[in-house]
Amino acid sequence: MSLFKNIFSKDKKETLDKGLEKSKTTFFGKLGKAVAGKSKVDDEVLDSLEEILVTSDVGVNTTLKIIDRIEERVSRDKYMGTDELNTILREEIAGLLSETNSGEDTEITVPKDKKPYVIMVVGVNGVGKTTTIGKLAHKFKSKGMKVVLGAADTFRAAAIDQLEVWAKRVDVPIVKQKMGSDPASVAFDTLSSAVAENADVVLVDTAGRLHNKVNLMNELSKVKRVMQKVVPDAPHEVLLVLDGSTGQNAFEQAKQFTKATEVTSLAVTKLDGTAKGGVVIGISDQFQIPVKYIGVGEGIEDLQVFNKFEFVDSFFKL
Repeated sequence: MSLFKNIFSKDKKETLDKGLEKSKTTFFGKLGKAVAGKSKVDDEVLDSLEEILVTSDVGVNTTLKIIDRIEERVSRDKYMGTDELNTILREEIAGLLSETNSGEDTEITVPKDKKPYVIMVVGVNGVGKTTTIGKLAHKFKSKGMKVVLGAADTFRAAAIDQLEVWAKRVDVPIVKQKMGSDPASVAFDTLSSAVAENADVVLVDTAGRLHNKVNLMNELSKVKRVMQKVVPDAPHEVLLVLDGSTGQNAFEQAKQFTKATEVTSLAVTKLDGTAKGGVVIGISDQFQIPVKYIGVGEGIEDLQVFNKFEFVDSFFKL
């Protein structure tokens, strides 16, 4: 398929291939058993494929969409060999992802007419939220932008300390208060400082507790309201960070956060240490929110801009 010509950046693609190795090996191990001794895609193969996709954390609803697409092709083409299944899966899943992630690379773009561009980062504790902020700060700074960090996750001293470590590592300013301070107050100070410093981008960390409680909604709403006293249309982007290694739990977190606030983009982390890479496909499809970044390693460059064609190519690469 022309979509999968070798158009990818070599270093980025090698890191992605390596990061998805566990997911791919597990998936093809199951698929190999399902089609063993079979020459054509029939109902039995499709039933097995459905089970494999669900157990690969693609999610039930997305799996059913994929199976429907493949059934349509089988009925249209009359005969489909099991040797074609991998190619068909790549094409149909890329097509499904295209409905949410238009274009190829989907990174956050900072328009020149919105300064500072405010990104509020949400997610439960432990998903890699603070690390993602640090790596994003590095990405923006390496493009020549002036970046300010705001430590508005004030309920854990570790969150403030960790963000401070990243601020020093990337060499960008951080606005913080002591643990237990009002998160909205930190957000206000951060944006005020960013305006005074003529910053291009502001990344505001927020508390990740109580993701299934009404408190979260109230807290995030308050942070937004206070931000808007300084920058009237802030935040311009609400980035939800999810831990890909938690599989279906990441779906549940996405549900809770999309109820609590208007999420505009997603980052899925920790895909390198897990066989649950299929979760990216399901989350992207089910929530109709673009996945903009994926984490496939510990290094500062290992937060990759999500490219659906690269991802599907790596996941289904034999």
